[in-house]
Amino acid sequence: MLLSMTGYGKASCEYSNKKITVEVKSLNSKQIDISMRIANVYREKDIELRNLITQKLERGKVDFSLYIEDAGGQTTTTINRTVVADYYRQITEIAAELGISEPTTNWMEVLLRLPDTVKTETATLDEEEWEYIQTTVNQALDQLIAFRTQEGCALEKIFKQKIDRIGELLTQIDQYEGERLTKIRQRLEENLQQIENKIAIDRNRLEQEMIFYIEKLDVNEEKVRLRNHLNYFMETMAKEHAPGKKLGFIAQEMGREINTLGSKSNHSEMQKVVVEMKDELEQIKEQVLNVL
Repeated sequence: MLLSMTGYGKASCEYSNKKITVEVKSLNSKQIDISMRIANVYREKDIELRNLITQKLERGKVDFSLYIEDAGGQTTTTINRTVVADYYRQITEIAAELGISEPTTNWMEVLLRLPDTVKTETATLDEEEWEYIQTTVNQALDQLIAFRTQEGCALEKIFKQKIDRIGELLTQIDQYEGERLTKIRQRLEENLQQIENKIAIDRNRLEQEMIFYIEKLDVNEEKVRLRNHLNYFMETMAKEHAPGKKLGFIAQEMGREINTLGSKSNHSEMQKVVVEMKDELEQIKEQVLNVL
């Protein structure tokens, strides 16, 4: 089964007075490329999270977010009462000693602007909270993988349609092949007749060269190789895990055979068929970039 590299997943949990949310998005990339945005308290788990993402997603440009929201509990920021009281005492004493008026604005506004009047307790990560987070991360990643699976099924249908269409076009070449070679031979003979009276021509040597030239225009080998590539593409898509890169290489080989068919065609209708094959193949190449 094919998996797309495009996906999205989100999960959340509540622990103590916090709501922890995990959000993960992925796009196509040649390798795993992870961008992390996580709360400072979880920074120590950065490498462990990256390893988990790499193990489950394998490849893609991944945007991972882990953030905390207040769930209505007590804040970890407190006012340092002792420091505020000491600032107040010093200000009033200095004002009395210098004979200047005390602040006429809100006392608390003045005091809370001074250093160390507000203190924030540094949060620590315990093992129980980390277990909650790991479960939530896995839930978000599983959602993303389910999204990738759904997208992969759609890609698989597209590839089957395109491969079948190229196969149909390949069979259409047969009807033009005999006519094409006959016309090439006639054109060569007509051109030779125009100069035959002017120069001596060795008819035996001419026949040999003509046979050699026509053999070079034969496309049977290209047709066989292209058919094999089409079958190999379908087999790889059905049997292999994460075949994206391999499917890309097979598509390149298909393109080489189609290009050779076009260069050898020398027939307008056959060239039209080749153009249609190229169009189908370009759509395959574009979509293969999204396959894991």
